[in-house]
Amino acid sequence: MSAAPLSSVTRGVALMVLAIFLFTAMDATAKGLIQRYPAPQVIWVRFAGQLLLVLLILRHHLGPVLRTRFPVLHFWRSASQFGATTFFFLSLPFIGLTEATAIADINPVLITLGAALFLGEKLGRRRIAGVVVALIGALIVIRPGAGVFTWWAVLPLLCAISYATSALLTRKIGAQESVWASMVYAALFGTIVAGIALPFVWEPIATADLWQFALIACLGTGAQLCIIRSFSITEASIVAPFAYLGIVFATFWGAVLYGQWPDRWTVIGALVIVGAGLYVWHREHRASRAPAA
Repeated sequence: MSAAPLSSVTRGVALMVLAIFLFTAMDATAKGLIQRYPAPQVIWVRFAGQLLLVLLILRHHLGPVLRTRFPVLHFWRSASQFGATTFFFLSLPFIGLTEATAIADINPVLITLGAALFLGEKLGRRRIAGVVVALIGALIVIRPGAGVFTWWAVLPLLCAISYATSALLTRKIGAQESVWASMVYAALFGTIVAGIALPFVWEPIATADLWQFALIACLGTGAQLCIIRSFSITEASIVAPFAYLGIVFATFWGAVLYGQWPDRWTVIGALVIVGAGLYVWHREHRASRAPAA
């Protein structure tokens, strides 16, 4: 007998987890580059690289993809995605990777509330509980009052708002259009806007750093593809709590790449986050398998 197909909930959650893993790997790579190159240059490479990759993939099908019924929504979605990347990258020289990720990871609360207010998604007790418990885990990691909240912490907060806006607009467009339309328009917007600053900040790229710039483009493209697909097939309030895994992954990258090993409270908070995410997935997966009354 063939295995039963994965439910949309399981596929959506898996795509979200993969997206967050790729995003944090991109952020960790960018943190090292921003120490040597201007942030606008790194941001431009991230979006220009995505544009190049998508154009290569769609080289014979670009025309149909660009024809959209939602030009205004694509504009604002692209602008909010660009804002999320820009605000986060700008914070990296001043805040640790784990701390910046933890602050930005207030976005699941914003997404869950926004999905109920603007998209009409159901806010059940279990979904609310999953978001609240994961938020508690995030607070355990960042421990308000421990010196994390400086003025630079405003940047990851703005990143969270921008990311939540992008996620809700992605869910709004949903499966009504090809995922590639969102990929093209977001990459084009970011390339143009970030490119305006290039003549004023450009620094020659060392040959030894070229692979890291290429890696940022590939990781960002893969992450964006996964997250758009995740929000297209699964309700935003279901997959939103899994964004808290960004704290876990950022802690891992910080330890491996920069020797910033987590303390006891970071580990405890990460376990709380993972537990909350697994609870949400388990309940929603069972609900999706239950026969209709």
